[in-house]
Amino acid sequence: MTRASPSILFVCLGNICRSPMAEGALRQAADAAGLALTIDSAGTSAYHIGSPPDGRAIRTAALHDANIAGLRGGQVADEDFERFDLIFALDEANLADLRERAPADCHAEIALLMDCVPGRAGEAVADPYYGGEEGFAETWTDVAAAAQALVKQFGG
Repeated sequence: MTRASPSILFVCLGNICRSPMAEGALRQAADAAGLALTIDSAGTSAYHIGSPPDGRAIRTAALHDANIAGLRGGQVADEDFERFDLIFALDEANLADLRERAPADCHAEIALLMDCVPGRAGEAVADPYYGGEEGFAETWTDVAAAAQALVKQFGG
């Protein structure tokens, strides 16, 4: 059952790179399309609770006019499985963690983010954390493509 204003949660491991970038990309795309969506991000781990996104993620998003500097890392909570319509994992490991944690009567649809991009089903968004700026640019390309696909799906 999807609410009038769909709610989407993006999930990676630490919630300082990929998932906040996905959140920023979808916020930007939804705003441009005039769509009202509830959008958030979280991590499966507790490594970076309360921390801002990685500086490289902030800079990369800013290059695309998305401001994610005010976001803070959080961890997936049990109530998220009821609060959100869609929970998108950024890779298979986090998808497996989410599915393991989800209650039997889970409200949310849980999937890989790139499944919504034509021709990219089953692919992960690469984790740029241990690399350089170019990895963050590649991550932005992926999450922006997914954001556009979601906006199209929601009628924007």
